[in-house]
Amino acid sequence: MIKKIGLFIFGIAFAYSFFANDRTYKYEVIAEDLSHPWGVAVIDKDNILFTELSGQLRLIENGVLKPEPIKGVPEVLFAGQGGLSGIILDPSFEENRKIYLAFSSPDSGQKTNTLEVISAKLSSNSLDEVTTLFKASPSRRTAAHYGARMAFLDDGTLLITSGDGFNYREQAQYLDNHFGKIIRINTDGTIPSDNPFVSNNDALPEIWSYGHRNLQGIVVVDGVVYENEHGPMGGDELNIAQASKNYGWPAITYGKDYSGATISPFTKKDGMEQPIKYWVPSIAPSGMTFYEGKMFPEWRGSLFISALVPGDVRRIEVDKDKVKKEEILFNDVGRIRDIVSSPDGSLILATDGPNGKLIRVVNK
Repeated sequence: MIKKIGLFIFGIAFAYSFFANDRTYKYEVIAEDLSHPWGVAVIDKDNILFTELSGQLRLIENGVLKPEPIKGVPEVLFAGQGGLSGIILDPSFEENRKIYLAFSSPDSGQKTNTLEVISAKLSSNSLDEVTTLFKASPSRRTAAHYGARMAFLDDGTLLITSGDGFNYREQAQYLDNHFGKIIRINTDGTIPSDNPFVSNNDALPEIWSYGHRNLQGIVVVDGVVYENEHGPMGGDELNIAQASKNYGWPAITYGKDYSGATISPFTKKDGMEQPIKYWVPSIAPSGMTFYEGKMFPEWRGSLFISALVPGDVRRIEVDKDKVKKEEILFNDVGRIRDIVSSPDGSLILATDGPNGKLIRVVNK
């Protein structure tokens, strides 16, 4: 595990008045001086787990950030976009204390790495029973586009987003690798017998959907899987993901290469799914949550997507497969890497960077 170097301010959370008079919300800083906070998992209002990309798993306990990281986290590759990334609690966490982590894992003695997902039991200040559930294949030489978000389907199986590795985008269209895919596994790492490609000898059986770029938000709402993903220069997407479907990357895209070159002349093709929303120019979508709280009744039933560029949150009203409304919120706290809902109805933001913060959004 990579040790954190830096200062941490912990103790009583204090409020910042960043809001205009017409706003119904205000900000409370829960923790700051954090090393690239990336993923957040809420146990309850005052107890929160979060990852720092540089390799630390941190715990806010009874409203106070514990000074020492949780022990037992595997070694991660902290380089480029790689590091300790996604986190999710088991649906039965209160009983089994089980969590899942997604991270970039270095290959021993090699210059390659891959996306890895583990399960572990959270003890007082350490991880026990650490078990590898999934490692993306093949490994890559890049440190970018890992995906690394997770969500549970209603049947208890785990979805994992696996990015295209940046330099391997063409592989997103092929089923013999894990680049640009959504993965579905059981919580013991075995493969569900009803995965869509288990009977295809030319496909990896963990694959659930394909043709994705860099998926950094995924949430399940009443059985519907919403995922967002980074496009190249433009072409960020919000999709409804379904088993066996092809989401087109890079054969179809609404974006261009960072050089300005055309990646594909096509935005639509038969047999490839269309996003329910796309953004040009890019907003760099990252985390996503579905809001069902009571603190902000006017927001109930909305998707919230954190955006890195220029730094805000998009509130999306959806009606089945249609986007009805988009509202920009929280555009005064910087690049926002993740957003999650808290049981008390507040929202928690993780700001990106070497001096990141966890910020709670509450009503005035």
